[in-house]
Amino acid sequence: MSAVVGYNVQTAVDTEHHLIIAHEVTNQVVDRGQLPKMAAKAKEALGFETIEAIADAGYYRGTDLLACRDIGVTVLTPRTNTSNAKAEGRFGKEVFAYMPDRDVYRCPAGQMLPYRCATKEGDLTMFVYWCTTCPTCPLKSQCTTSKERRVRRWEHEPLVESMTARMETISAMAIRRETAEHPFSAIKACMGATHFLCKGLKAVRTEMSLHGSAWERSAGCWLPECVKAPSTGARMAPAANGVFARPQAPADLTSTQRDNRL
Repeated sequence: MSAVVGYNVQTAVDTEHHLIIAHEVTNQVVDRGQLPKMAAKAKEALGFETIEAIADAGYYRGTDLLACRDIGVTVLTPRTNTSNAKAEGRFGKEVFAYMPDRDVYRCPAGQMLPYRCATKEGDLTMFVYWCTTCPTCPLKSQCTTSKERRVRRWEHEPLVESMTARMETISAMAIRRETAEHPFSAIKACMGATHFLCKGLKAVRTEMSLHGSAWERSAGCWLPECVKAPSTGARMAPAANGVFARPQAPADLTSTQRDNRL
């Protein structure tokens, strides 16, 4: 199979004013590993001590969550599910309730899965829980095809749990969609079928800078003349593959005037 030349554009977009705070162009295929770098750029550009970074599931990686936490960035991103259990009609991990006071999981059959051992999975330390009553359990066929069902828990699982609770509270993924998805299609439409015209990482980064500058000038049409940023923190939405965002047009403009301003 022949190789295809492609570029992965990362952007950080301010959710209050919908401006591109920072951007980067890489030739890495996946988004994992990009979040700490982009979050640091956005935090520096905003000048805040702490920010929230909303990202899609493609950015989820445990080590990235820790790296962002260490620089004052609270990440909100859905956890990726790597298990086939639900797809194959069996219980997913989410139906196993963790009981922190006893450090056990309660399974759908009401049995307790105590801590058994710790194991390394790549760079992550995982705690493993299981019980010995699985072979005689009436729900075993709905739970596991192995001798017993084993539940793994990351050593920093409380970080993920607080992130998930926060996402549900503020509808984080809806905020991300409102900030990023619509302008992405508009920018790509303006770029045409070829997208980037330049070749080579250095040239494409320059071209992306021009697109970003043009988009911010367009977005500036809808912003107040002077906006003072809050002093306590901010939220930004990182996005992959050239996703941008802009604010809505003022309500007192006609559709023709809006088109002309863009």
